[in-house]
Amino acid sequence: MNPKISELNKKLQPYRNEIVKHKLYSKLKTRSDIKKLMESHVFAVWDFMSLLKALQINLTCFEIPWRPIGDPKIRRLVNSIVLEEESDVDSEGNPASHFELYLEAMRECEAETSTIETFMKNLNKDSRPKINEDIDSFLNTTFSIIEGGKSHEIASAFTFGREDLIPDMFLAIVNDMNKEKSFDKFVYYLERHIELDGGDHGPLALELICNLCGDDEKKWDEVQEVAIKCLKARKLLWDKINNDIN
Repeated sequence: MNPKISELNKKLQPYRNEIVKHKLYSKLKTRSDIKKLMESHVFAVWDFMSLLKALQINLTCFEIPWRPIGDPKIRRLVNSIVLEEESDVDSEGNPASHFELYLEAMRECEAETSTIETFMKNLNKDSRPKINEDIDSFLNTTFSIIEGGKSHEIASAFTFGREDLIPDMFLAIVNDMNKEKSFDKFVYYLERHIELDGGDHGPLALELICNLCGDDEKKWDEVQEVAIKCLKARKLLWDKINNDIN
């Protein structure tokens, strides 16, 4: 592993631990608890896709006429992640983004989807509908990084503030509750994340960080700053969900 990544991971570990060891997980004991989790967590699934598309816009050609933009290796890294995040398949082999997989999982367990569906319906490029103070704050953190336009900072939010922190823990909890097959689609979503993050996406995202930062110490410092900001925002979102369940 790149020594810069190893050093960065050590510095981020205390912030990651606050999420990995969060008291929320011990509160997830009923179907109602999982539904409450999903109704807020879905916004993190959505803004993750927005980070990915921001990287694609910055690092590949989104113009007509087409021309080869930037480093071919970086283009391949980004586009390969987009392929599986935006156009993966569901448990029956039908094409679906991971956001759509998550919505289907919510519907299967009868979680409330009207808030996220209304949010998506009313989205436009200039503004986002308000949800509540906690979710709005979480999304504002993400979009302040996107709007800053620095590819290495967006890649940091995507890589270190992403979903790879939690699928294993959720899967153990949900599998224990899945006796009535209420969470089959959520289990599939979580297993798919574990498979992709462990197999390709995690290493590709770290490689992207290294390629974007190179030997630029200022960029590495900014990557660390953004990663900490995103981990703190995720911790606050977990606090909010934990309070909802209480």
